[in-house]
Amino acid sequence: MAKGKGKGFQMPLSGRIGGMAEQLKKLQEDMIAAQEALGEEIVEASAGGGAVKVVMNGHLRVVSLSIDPEAVNPEDVEMLQDMVVAAVNEAIEKAQGMAAERMSSFTAGLKLPGLF
Repeated sequence: MAKGKGKGFQMPLSGRIGGMAEQLKKLQEDMIAAQEALGEEIVEASAGGGAVKVVMNGHLRVVSLSIDPEAVNPEDVEMLQDMVVAAVNEAIEKAQGMAAERMSSFTAGLKLPGLF
């Protein structure tokens, strides 16, 4: 009998690597599907008490922008511009948070720099 530290059947190293490669491939496919699905999810943000509303998808694309006619004051265009910027920035933050939440299940337990 050969002397060894382990007892029982041990899978050869090549078998373990092959299984790991399959798991990584499945993880990659699942991540790609989840990223694509983010394009179907939306967030909504507003500014100026709802005077400006932005709807954005999970790919950080503005789907719609609505401005209450009461917010349009030709003598104070700067305020309207500020509200649009604030609403868009809030929508970006919400969409990024949603994406991070959805993708966190793929990186749970991993300590890889640069991932969610």
